[in-house]
Amino acid sequence: MMKRIGYRQAVARQTESLEIGRRSVAGSLDGLDLDVLAGKAIGLAGIGASYQAALAGALYLRACGLRAFAYTPTDLYGHTDAAADAFIALSASGQSQEISDVMHEASEAPRLAVCRGSDNPLADLTGAVLATDSGADNGASSTGYTGTLLALGMLIDRLAGNSFDWARLPSAVATVLSGAEQAASQAARLLQGRTSIDIVGAGVSFANAGEAAMLIREAVRVPASGWDTLNYLHGPMESQDAATGLIAIGDGREVKIATDVAGFGCPSVLVTRRTDVASADRLVVISIPALGNAVADAILEIIAIQLIVGDMQDAAGLTDIVFRYRQTDIKLKPWSPTEV
Repeated sequence: MMKRIGYRQAVARQTESLEIGRRSVAGSLDGLDLDVLAGKAIGLAGIGASYQAALAGALYLRACGLRAFAYTPTDLYGHTDAAADAFIALSASGQSQEISDVMHEASEAPRLAVCRGSDNPLADLTGAVLATDSGADNGASSTGYTGTLLALGMLIDRLAGNSFDWARLPSAVATVLSGAEQAASQAARLLQGRTSIDIVGAGVSFANAGEAAMLIREAVRVPASGWDTLNYLHGPMESQDAATGLIAIGDGREVKIATDVAGFGCPSVLVTRRTDVASADRLVVISIPALGNAVADAILEIIAIQLIVGDMQDAAGLTDIVFRYRQTDIKLKPWSPTEV
């Protein structure tokens, strides 16, 4: 059983969770037959936060020279055989009905599940599982999302023959949790009361933009949307004004977007590895370490944003809320107030 805990508690245990996960995933990878994925076009299937992780994983696979595509279940229903040669199925709980449906359809293809644990229906269905051991979490996925990113990053590095030292990650996470706390609190105050918030990023940071939008919707109950950086320049940013908000994630064009939008009067936050950009009127800059691995860096990005969301949730009087709209047809087991 994976315990459901408060949002801030989940974020606070990221260092511990990722260190446990790093050790667990490394051991599990040694026991998996990854040759079944060699030379194949890989489809990563996920829903909710797991779909955002699928986007990140597919992009990192392609960056490593491997063919990969991210899918939601509605992309795949009835067409799994045309979508990919092998599948990585993402579901932190292992209980997502839709992912189970499409993995049933893909029964002739090699399948690998990435879940919190190994004792769940999706792991049984695929016959192979990479357990993240991310442990206790909140309904607004915190350790579940970062644990999935960690597992994907380590898996892809193994497939591609990369040599990144994942043991560096937990200490960098601890640095973000302590070093970004004050700036995150300032960012939360700046964004509080916005009618809507846009989150912008490119590459793996685009996946984080979508995940951040989900967190803000789930934990703060404010409309939010994730955008690809260059797509954002082609019209979507026109709705930004003093009533709305922006979070930009990145070190390139995102910096100018954040400073420009702040200059127009829209409260803006920049999460970046650059150290030459200063906070200004209506702009809070959160600087994070650079590890040099796209997925590891993405984990640091989203943890900084998780800190912002925690402060926003408290300020809105929504501390440790549960979802208002509980769906009865999206999980293979009933909703539980004590489990995730």
